Amino acid sequence: MNQERLQFWSLYLSRFATGFGYSTLALLIPFYIEVLNASDFMGGLFITGFTLAQTIVVIPLAWAGDRSDKKKVLLGVLSVSVLAYVAFANVQPIGDAVAGVAASLFGVELSTSFADSTAFIGVRALQGVVVTGSGLMTLSLVGELADHGERANSIGKANSVRFLASILGMIIAGGLYQVIGFTPIYTVIVAAFALALAGVWLYLPADESRSYGNPFAGLALNKRIITLTSFRAQYAVAVTVVRSWVSIFAGVSAARGGLAYAGLAVAFVLVAEKLTNMLCQPFTGRLSDDYGRSLFVFAGGGAYGLVALAVPFTPAIGAAIGLPETYELIVPSLLSDVAGVGAGYSLLGKLGPAFIPLLVVNGLLGVVDAFREPASMALFADEGADEGGIAASFGIRELVWRPGSVLGPVLAGWLWSQYGIATVFFVGGAFAVAGALTFAVVLTWFHGRGALTEW
Repeated sequence: MNQERLQFWSLYLSRFATGFGYSTLALLIPFYIEVLNASDFMGGLFITGFTLAQTIVVIPLAWAGDRSDKKKVLLGVLSVSVLAYVAFANVQPIGDAVAGVAASLFGVELSTSFADSTAFIGVRALQGVVVTGSGLMTLSLVGELADHGERANSIGKANSVRFLASILGMIIAGGLYQVIGFTPIYTVIVAAFALALAGVWLYLPADESRSYGNPFAGLALNKRIITLTSFRAQYAVAVTVVRSWVSIFAGVSAARGGLAYAGLAVAFVLVAEKLTNMLCQPFTGRLSDDYGRSLFVFAGGGAYGLVALAVPFTPAIGAAIGLPETYELIVPSLLSDVAGVGAGYSLLGKLGPAFIPLLVVNGLLGVVDAFREPASMALFADEGADEGGIAASFGIRELVWRPGSVLGPVLAGWLWSQYGIATVFFVGGAFAVAGALTFAVVLTWFHGRGALTEW
């Protein structure tokens, strides 16, 4: 393997480790909600704690990346990632410590559920910091190393590696959680980050590019950045809410509006979106390089909103096509000997009529988002490269995302508690459609009618 490919693959390995850890927690959140006895609103804060921390660190991390060696920043982020996932393995002891501090210093007696949930939110915030830092640095370095005409394709490959990690993370987490609980899962995640650290240290060259001054100021007034912002600010609500609540919808108890599927069944539902996204992104990235990136942003974003509306109807869809009320996938006796489980073991637990339709709908969400994501990233990379601040450009991309990703889960948690879980998907889908329509209007206003296919 030549030196250039080793550089890219060291970055792809970092994307892999980050995606592996992130997806594992995405799968486990509904089970943490149940185990920690968190309220519906507190369940929303499990998402918001993560996204709020991301919002706070975007500018300092992007500034550090442009002003100094991005490789060193990435190494630091990956090192802190190890600490974050060790903390996840110790959430309840941390919760006990939080309760003890509150009692000794402030004389406040916290319930076990509240203390443990607060600890989980704090660790999720630390995870938000490292996920943001890894994403900013890896994408910035991929954008710098790739040729202009191949930028979306290279970013699409990086994202596909992340989705592969997500698929493996969800399947491993879903399978292990059913058998041995939370803690051993984090050993696997820490090992993945150790490999990523070694890859970046050994193969990635020192980053010698430097951007002085304040690239944020110039890019913030860039008309193309403003055009993308008109879409992205609204789309953030849609994606954060829909992706998070698909997991919650599949995993929480029926009494709370969910399907109460076992961990491995939830993993397969979430993997459907990651798998289709992974398979499509290199191809759709190449198409957007050839046929106009803004068209792919508009079409993918609007379609995402329409498909999201179907999620709460999956039980009715399953019943309409004649799927049974309950069924199980049983391990045959020969396979049970190999797998080390008893004959008659149910692989995915008890399933209902919504399972297959939910797999299909979430898979479609992956397909349509694959049209949008590499095109959007390449447009931001183009502007950053031209203005001398590629990390700042991705920083603005992240920053624009944050208000919706912070407020969206709070809104969704409230909607869930007041009107039921279905309304979360209706509101999320509406934000995506509105964002796509706003993007088309602003794009035409600033850049002319042909911009949808020319830009």
